[in-house]
Amino acid sequence: MPANTNTPTHLPALGVQFPIVGIGASAGGLEAIEEFLQNVPEMSGMAFVIVQHLEPKSESMMPDLLGRCTPMKVFQIKDRQKIEPNCVYIIPPNKDLTIAKGFLYLHEIAEKHGLRLTIDSFFYSLADDQKERSIGVILSGMGSDGMLGAEAIREKAGVVFVQEPTDAKFDAMPLSVINGGLADVVEIVKELPLKIKEYLTYTPYINKPRINENVKIKSGLEKIVVLIRQQTGHDFSQYKESSLYRRIERRMGVLQLSGIAQYVDFAHTNPQEVELLFREMLIGVTSFFRDTELWERLRTDVLPQLLVERHESEVLRAWVAACSTGEEAFSLAILFTEFVESLHLPMIPKNMTLQIFATDLDTSAIEKARKGVFSGSIANDISEERLGRYFTRLEGGGYQIVKSIRDMVIFAPQNVIMDPPFTKLHLLMCRNLLIYLTSELQHKLLPLFHFALKENGFLVLGTAETTGSVSALFAPLDEKMRIYQRLQPLIQKEPIFFPTIFKTSHPSTTAKPVMKTIDNVKVFTDNLILEKYAPAAVLTGQSGDILYISGRTGKYLEPPAGKINWNIFAMAREGLGHELMSAFRKAQAEQKTQILRGIVLGTNTGKQTLDVVIQPIVAPDTLYGSVLVVFIDVPTALEPATKSTTSKRGKVSNVVSLENRTVEELEKELDRFREEMRTSQEELRTMNEELQSANEELQSTNEELQSTNEELMTSKEEMQSMNEELQTVNSELQVKVDELSHTSNDIKNLLDSTEIATLFLDSEMLIRRFNNRISKMTKLILSDVGRSITDIASELLYPELVDDAHEVLQTLVSIEKQLPLSNNQWFSVRILPYRTLKNVIDGVVIIFTDITVSKTLEAELRATEARLRALLEERPTLDSESGKVVDINT
Repeated sequence: MPANTNTPTHLPALGVQFPIVGIGASAGGLEAIEEFLQNVPEMSGMAFVIVQHLEPKSESMMPDLLGRCTPMKVFQIKDRQKIEPNCVYIIPPNKDLTIAKGFLYLHEIAEKHGLRLTIDSFFYSLADDQKERSIGVILSGMGSDGMLGAEAIREKAGVVFVQEPTDAKFDAMPLSVINGGLADVVEIVKELPLKIKEYLTYTPYINKPRINENVKIKSGLEKIVVLIRQQTGHDFSQYKESSLYRRIERRMGVLQLSGIAQYVDFAHTNPQEVELLFREMLIGVTSFFRDTELWERLRTDVLPQLLVERHESEVLRAWVAACSTGEEAFSLAILFTEFVESLHLPMIPKNMTLQIFATDLDTSAIEKARKGVFSGSIANDISEERLGRYFTRLEGGGYQIVKSIRDMVIFAPQNVIMDPPFTKLHLLMCRNLLIYLTSELQHKLLPLFHFALKENGFLVLGTAETTGSVSALFAPLDEKMRIYQRLQPLIQKEPIFFPTIFKTSHPSTTAKPVMKTIDNVKVFTDNLILEKYAPAAVLTGQSGDILYISGRTGKYLEPPAGKINWNIFAMAREGLGHELMSAFRKAQAEQKTQILRGIVLGTNTGKQTLDVVIQPIVAPDTLYGSVLVVFIDVPTALEPATKSTTSKRGKVSNVVSLENRTVEELEKELDRFREEMRTSQEELRTMNEELQSANEELQSTNEELQSTNEELMTSKEEMQSMNEELQTVNSELQVKVDELSHTSNDIKNLLDSTEIATLFLDSEMLIRRFNNRISKMTKLILSDVGRSITDIASELLYPELVDDAHEVLQTLVSIEKQLPLSNNQWFSVRILPYRTLKNVIDGVVIIFTDITVSKTLEAELRATEARLRALLEERPTLDSESGKVVDINT
């Protein structure tokens, strides 16, 4: 391979010393790829790897087709094929492709329903292998294959080029990358090779000086950090300079700027570039259940220990820092749900749940995470069982995680460097964030994480991160997976630096103590009022199970004998149960507060009159459906003092007797009402059971419909995949048809331009093809194609034609004869076997060459020869010995 002056030299040792360009295309991609390669110079110094959705059961014609539109060598990839510059490599059908250290590897595709995301798979591999040198190109295609791969390339500081959607035959794939904010350059396809070349020209592939040794670079970094802080409010001064510079370098290559000083000037005059750089700093690749071994260790070792060590009424708390678009937080919620269900408890306690706080600096990522909507490509990371249970298939082709899982996670924007942390945590996951921070900042954050965790809580870091110099605060549970358990040091050697210390702003020092004092007084006063003067109250779930108790409730509730039962109806004292249950159900049905007045209870010290307020809770969402029950004591009215006299004692006695009878009647009426209420409750219970049965049937029907819908969506995906493959095959066949049409035209013109009549017969002596010159001997017309040659009238005096043709078919030896026509014309007839490209005999070819002229000349020559012979016969002969004339006739 000749040397190429455009190829960058002194590249890092990554297996190859030249750029590798990954090209992803689908439906309509053949035309785009052809136009792309036509505009790539022969000695570009680059290698191109093409990944396209191909029909899995047929052989691809792309190597032949693309080989005609580029001077570069074109190969269909074989397993472990070495990559060379100035070559084009094409994925074979029904294979997955990866790259490692300059070699291409083929893998069998797992038999899965739906779309095959081969472009994403290769782009992931390209990003891991080539790092910041990875180059991805997205061309025409359906679906969103390539979007996650483009995100992986961007995360490694590579670059992504995208075909202009209006220039693409199918714009779905380019639009998915553009709408995801992952496109560095968007251009029509014929301009993309030039853009890639310009990018490589300005990208500093040569060995860079160390940042600390280059004053200009360090100064430029500091200025850019200031610009980002002024525009976004976020400070990147404590991020690793190498990470910052790698991102800036990539932007310099895209913008074709040769120095960081030029980039600083450009960013200073273009605020949108500062915002773009800020967004690029936040790009992080995440996926569901990333690193399978880690999630298995969480399931087998961490979660069981958390449930065993928690207090009975304690809800587990977890914090997922730098959560990006939420895949990791939702994975934790799904894992916890599956683990609790695997315990096979007869009734899962309400407080056996996990509250997950997920935070990230990127507000747009948080907004996306809150919606819980993901593309169809997550099917590669999640099993079909989990997809069917925890996700709802959307009409547009994506998935949305179910509400029960979304409710377990609270998303919020947060800067772990500047904002206060969550506390009293059982689990803290902060993966692949610390590697971008300086060692000094890591040394401050890890003790903060230690403070946020409860005793024996767990810290999960990324595979490239460790606890470092603060290892005394954590014990490794799994060193490989970076799972650590919190230790309690005997002595705190260093003070904990809370995030407020990291802030660059310096608020007034006098304001904080005042606000803190006011807050403390307010909290103290509120607690005092609640403890001494507020009525007793109970917060229950939908079925009456007690969740929280405020104040002293002993006068109203008492534990029942036997097994512990924390249901408010079972614990209600005599005189309260029936009324409380009725009002409780009514409050739930009407979603209105109900008040029971004048309830008389039997207590340990006598009777107690009270009012009961039952209020259904509708906000916040986490408490929706619960009910607050408040007990308010009502003082008993004193009987008015009477002036008793002896004259009135008889009347008083009669009044008391009358009152007693009235009380008895009221008690009987009350008993009757209670019996009616009991009957009504039984009827309501029966109706409720019937409604529950009907609801279960509806749920079953809904599940069946959902299953049917999922099957239809799967079929739709398969149809889309088949459509893309058929589009590719159709494009290939169309090119072949055009080539055959051109070839057919060439052959026709060739046959017509010669003076040789040609007739093609198949093995059954049926006419297959002929040219116009054959009309001199026969009256063939186009409609005669397919007829037997014996049915055609001919002026050629050749009755043995069919026999000779059969002989040629049998012997494969050509026959040649000279035969006359009825009009005294002569033709040379040559019969040859008809051979296909696969060397199969499939008929005969009969060639008729007009030899009338030669025959005429031959006749004339023969006549001349005869005349000469006659003259010679009449001429006398001289005797050489005697010298006399001798008559030869004698």
